Amino acid sequence: QLQASGGGLVQPGGSLRLSCVDSGRTFSTYNMGWFRQAPGKEREFVGSIKYNGAVTHYAESVVGRFTISRDNAKNTVYLLMNSLKPEDTAIYYCAADRAAVVLGTTRRAFDLWGQGTQVTVSS
Repeated sequence: QLQASGGGLVQPGGSLRLSCVDSGRTFSTYNMGWFRQAPGKEREFVGSIKYNGAVTHYAESVVGRFTISRDNAKNTVYLLMNSLKPEDTAIYYCAADRAAVVLGTTRRAFDLWGQGTQVTVSS
């Protein structure tokens, strides 16, 4: 089971760090991803990280601002978000690809989802 946290209200230009903890025993074998869904929009890819942390992918809209990382000893994946913009406002979801064959960037690449955490960027 995945549990995301760390969302909140932040001013434009601010930062937040999201965390997602896996309560299972095989987190270190999963590729992990972050997605987001704004009101009235489809859920979209934000970033993903290979099971060993060696490879990451990002959506073009967050390149240079967001960083995904993981700590396998803590069963946790993080999303550090800097230079936040109002258009980053959304519910953020973490997800796991338990097969971990190829590091994906689409929703269908991930088969285990956590509940979302709300991020609101507003002055």
